[in-house]
Amino acid sequence: MPRSSEDDLFNSSTMTFGEHLEELRSCLIRAAAGLAVAVLIGFFVARPVVHLIEEPLRRALGDYYSKRAIETAADWKTRTPDGPPLPYSQAEIRDAVEQHGMTYELREVHPDRLAAVIGGTAATAATGTNAFDTDALVPVLLWQPLSRDPRVSITTLSAQEAFGIYVKAATLVGVVLASPWIFYQLWTFVAAGLYRHERKWVWTFLPISVVLFLAGVFIAFFFVFDFVLDYLLQFNAWLGLDPDPRISEWLSFVLIMPIGFGLGFQLPLVMLFLERIGVFDVAAYTSQWRMAVLVIVVASAVLTPADPYSMLFLAAPLCLLYFGGVALCRWFGDAPPAGRIAVDQATKASQ
Repeated sequence: MPRSSEDDLFNSSTMTFGEHLEELRSCLIRAAAGLAVAVLIGFFVARPVVHLIEEPLRRALGDYYSKRAIETAADWKTRTPDGPPLPYSQAEIRDAVEQHGMTYELREVHPDRLAAVIGGTAATAATGTNAFDTDALVPVLLWQPLSRDPRVSITTLSAQEAFGIYVKAATLVGVVLASPWIFYQLWTFVAAGLYRHERKWVWTFLPISVVLFLAGVFIAFFFVFDFVLDYLLQFNAWLGLDPDPRISEWLSFVLIMPIGFGLGFQLPLVMLFLERIGVFDVAAYTSQWRMAVLVIVVASAVLTPADPYSMLFLAAPLCLLYFGGVALCRWFGDAPPAGRIAVDQATKASQ
């Protein structure tokens, strides 16, 4: 049975619009101060973080050029039907690349001229002619460890770019470290506008919110990056382009995706919170699931870089989390009617 107005324990908890703005300003200032402190801490650990961030890209580039080396050897065609083959068998090349971490550059040289240069005599004296004989060229593989291959190195194009990389790495560390404090301030702002019976959900949701954010960051960094990088590099190969990545561009990619995943993983918690305070109910969630999937796909395209893999890797778990949020709402049972009554009372009071 609904409470009477004199039994309503929450009349004194309502806030004016100006008070809401003032509370929001205070929460944002405290959140920004906490983020600034976390970024300062991040400056002390930014250097190893930069190397940690480089590792997925170096690994993807290494795999890309290792596959290219094996494919190049397999596709080698002699200039003439009886021309010289590669100096190594396919099995030897595959073993050197896959088991010993080697890579090579395929060159073609004239053996007589090469011997003449090594011997210190004129190249033309060895052949007795000035004509260049292309049929006499033989393949030579110049081997080196994959770690020393310049194609796997990550470059900067200006002296000041390294400092920008350092600042971005410190910012990334600061966002992750300050995330519990930032979420605490956001939920504090939400709690300030709620009734006391509703505020208990804030303190329940706060630790779960932080865990979901960190889980999204973890999944993006340790699981999604490899798939996305593999797709992007294969797309370069399909276009016939060799990638020459810059660390600053990669770091911008690293900043966007984990934060997007962390924010997206808040979906079931937001759904449950809105259901608890009476804004939506389970029937609305289940009847509008098609619209929800469309919104999730659009939001995933906004929160991730412009490639289909990263969008799908965010949209797919978010769709699962949406239906998980519906199941969570059902598991908690019907929301207390007081939440809906309070919303109705506030609406009537404002009219």
